[in-house]
Amino acid sequence: MAERILLVEDDPRLAEMLSEYLGQAGFGVTVAPLGATALERLSEADYDAVVLDLMLPDMDGLDVCRELRARDDTPVLMLTARGDAIDRIVGLELGADDYLPKPFEPRELLARLRAIVRRRRVRGAAPGEKALHFGRLEIDTAARAVRLDGKPCELTGYQFDLLVALAKNAGRVLSREFLMDVMKGEELESFDRSIDVHVSRIRAAIEDNPKKPRRVITVRSAGYVFAKAQD
Repeated sequence: MAERILLVEDDPRLAEMLSEYLGQAGFGVTVAPLGATALERLSEADYDAVVLDLMLPDMDGLDVCRELRARDDTPVLMLTARGDAIDRIVGLELGADDYLPKPFEPRELLARLRAIVRRRRVRGAAPGEKALHFGRLEIDTAARAVRLDGKPCELTGYQFDLLVALAKNAGRVLSREFLMDVMKGEELESFDRSIDVHVSRIRAAIEDNPKKPRRVITVRSAGYVFAKAQD
């Protein structure tokens, strides 16, 4: 079956163009011109991803993202015409998986969309793969769950995959560029601090003191390292 995409876009010409383009690429596209309509559609059916314009006539796209993330972990690709980086940062902090500024090339949208859909599709662990244990922290790749002292840690699908990538390379310093390549599966230019935002959310979930992290450690001018030895 074709992956189902909810396109939240109030510009009818752009929505029509993207629907046709994504449809030719094999996606089934449903268009919602309003934020309220999008939330209604999401309550009626399951989608493999949401392409969400942040500038909607009835409500802020960030509010749509917040309500969506409170319901489930459906991947969200934000579209924004606003130039302020704070919108992208807030969107990522609310749980969006990626963003694309307007104007954009449809091919880049398609590549990014395929990447987040692929990450959602390839869920669970390989046969026989065991959960990862680091002291009090457990990363259950089969259940896609993270627990600290037995209590669940709330992460988006993107953040879970990022944590797994770091944990499977424990003790190795990974650059932002490496992590973006691993996460996207495409050599695409990205907001250079998007990884930082996701790491901050991971720290908020798994660190005893996010301001003094002991599990995901910043290596200045190099990237991040996941500590092998943990309490």
